[in-house]
Formats: sequence, C-alpha cells, structure tokens
Amino acid sequence: MTDVVVVGAGQAGAALAARLRALGAAGRITLIGEEPLPPYQRPPLSKAYLLGEMGADRLTLRADGFWADQGIDLRTGARVTAIDRAARIVRIGDEALRYDALALTTGSVARRLPSPLSGVFAVRSKADVDALRPHVVAGARMVIVGGGYIGLEAAAVAAQLGLEVTVIEAAPRILARVAGEPTAAFFRDLHRAHGVRLLEGTPLAGLEGTERVQAAVLADGRRIPCDLVVAGIGVDPATALAEAAGLAIHNGIAVDARGRTSDPHIWAAGDCTSFPHDGGRIRLESVPHAIEHAEAVAANILGADTDYRARPWFWSDQYDVKLQIAGLNTGHDRVVTRQDGGTSFWHFAGQRLLAVDAAGDARAYMTGKRLIEAGRSPTPEAVATAAHLKDLL
Repeated sequence: MTDVVVVGAGQAGAALAARLRALGAAGRITLIGEEPLPPYQRPPLSKAYLLGEMGADRLTLRADGFWADQGIDLRTGARVTAIDRAARIVRIGDEALRYDALALTTGSVARRLPSPLSGVFAVRSKADVDALRPHVVAGARMVIVGGGYIGLEAAAVAAQLGLEVTVIEAAPRILARVAGEPTAAFFRDLHRAHGVRLLEGTPLAGLEGTERVQAAVLADGRRIPCDLVVAGIGVDPATALAEAAGLAIHNGIAVDARGRTSDPHIWAAGDCTSFPHDGGRIRLESVPHAIEHAEAVAANILGADTDYRARPWFWSDQYDVKLQIAGLNTGHDRVVTRQDGGTSFWHFAGQRLLAVDAAGDARAYMTGKRLIEAGRSPTPEAVATAAHLKDLL
C-alpha cells in the first residue's frame, strides 16, 4: 500500500486526493490545506459570490461528509512547515507525517499592493472577498489595479452594483497576457459601455491616504480619488515549500511529463507547476488544467506511467458575456473574426489554428476546442467564409 500526503487543498489537491481513491488506492491519503475551510471553488469569488448571487454553501467542491466517507484525512487550517526528503516526512508544527508519495498542489499566491493603508484588497481567497464585499456599495469609488481576468471581473461586478470604477493597467492594453488584441478590444468596448473608466499603459506610482486609502497616484502624476482599491495584478506559483526542500524550480515546481519532481517520491500538479509542452515548458493557471493535471498525476502515482497532455482552455464571466478560450494564441500571425450570434476570434500561425476566443458564443468555442484537440486546422479562409460553424468540422 502507498501512503500519500497531498499538500494544498485547492482544486488540484481535492481532485488528486479524490482520484487516488477512485482509482482504488488502498493506503492512507491525507489532504492538507492552510485555509480553515474544506476545498472550495475560487472562480466564483470574483463573479457570482462577490455579486451576491452565490452563497458560501455553493462554493464547496464536495458535499459534507465526502472526505470522511472516502477515507481521506482532510486537515484544514494546517500548514506544512518543512519536507524532510531523506526521511520522507512532512512537518505540521510538531507533528511528523510520513509519506510514500508526496503530492504538492500548493497553487499560486496573489500579488498584493505593498501598502499599509486600509481599504486595499486582493481577490484570491474567500477571506479576501469576505473582507471586500461590505465595501462594494453603490456610489463608492473603486480603483482596480490590473486589467486581467480578475480585475475585469471585479470591475464588471462593481459597475453592476453602481460603483464608480476605474481600471488601471500598466501594460499597453488590458488582457495582454491572456487574450489577443481583438478580444481585448471587444471587452474594452463592453466595459466602457457600462461606464467603467479604463486607463491602459498607465502604471501605478503609489497610494495616498492617512489610515485609509484616499487616492491612487499614477506614474504620470495624475491622482484618482477613491474609497477602495482592488489589486488584480496576477499571481505567483506557490513554490516556497518546494524551494526549501531543494526541488528544481523553473517558473513553478518543475515536473516531468508524468508530474514527478526532481525527487522521485515527490509529485506536483496544478498552478504551482511547470511541465513539458510543445518542446518547451509551460505553466498554466486554470481550473480545467488543475483538475486534469491532478487526476493524471494521481494515476501516475499508482503506476499508470502516462504522459500528461495539456488541453488549455479558460473562461471568464463579465456582465452577461461569457468569454471562453480554447488553445493558446502564442505565435499567431493572423486573426479571423466571426459573428454567429456571439463573436469569436480565430488565431492562426500560418495555416495552423492555435486558439479560439469566443465571446458569448459557446458553439464557436466548442467547435474550436474540438478542432484544436484533434489537431485539425481549417484554413483561415474557410473560417472566414463558412456559412455555419458545423461546416468547419
């Protein structure tokens, strides 16, 4: 029997532990999380939960009693302080917990604005959003630093609730790291139509206030009065524990195609990892990847010896528009736009379809996803002229 310790009780950790048992693992499984809550979903935090449309009870990933019923020892509010690789032990305070296989699913850590002022928030954990929610009231002036998914989702919620919203983005455009220029233009127009002020190519110099934030100061000297500030400036892989244990780090915990780290008894999955992909290494931040990678690693811990093949896809909800992205547009040299009820942007490198960004068009997303996963590429001309999406299949 193999005793497995899983460190990190987010989406990846929960999926890995559950999959181990579903695959017939007979040994002890321990799932350890720092937050004092059972595993829960993070994506709704900046959307339905912040908006007040989803209660805390709907955030949890599994029903009450699931972990005990599966014979999984779930430990919440517990922090692993060290890994003893030679003895195969993790330390939780004074306790030493032995493992045959250790899985690190530590996720990522939100970057926070270095300010001592109150009224400055991040959106990563339920505790973060619980602290923010009482201040999201009609008429309040909110400045959001960062025009990625989290920042724009928070902006959409705040605008819907009647706040005066300004988004500051240091990069030349919003969604610079996660979506193409046409997609950014679509959402730029959408936010402006809802009264959101977008300042792109505008770095933040600092925050002003006495005890509470009163203004955001821009690098060009402009001052934006505000009642609260939300940081949506990205995340970093949570690698501190792995680094302290001497594991290889390359933009995350470096794992091979099967999820094994530089220590043969330690595995890793999800946002905290970088893994082989298309001849290089990549790190993905998405729920689908976290689940699929974790389940693949669970199988490999039990001896499947199967390479993980990522199928990148992402989504974001802003106002009444769902953005769904299949694939990665890195290296594209052409974009074809389609209008099929919603709007979709098809990214090509030469004749190869790389990614599809679908805004309010689930059929375009599913069509693009099927094509990309099958390694099939309609020509850009075919995408531009097809009367119906089904013709592309």
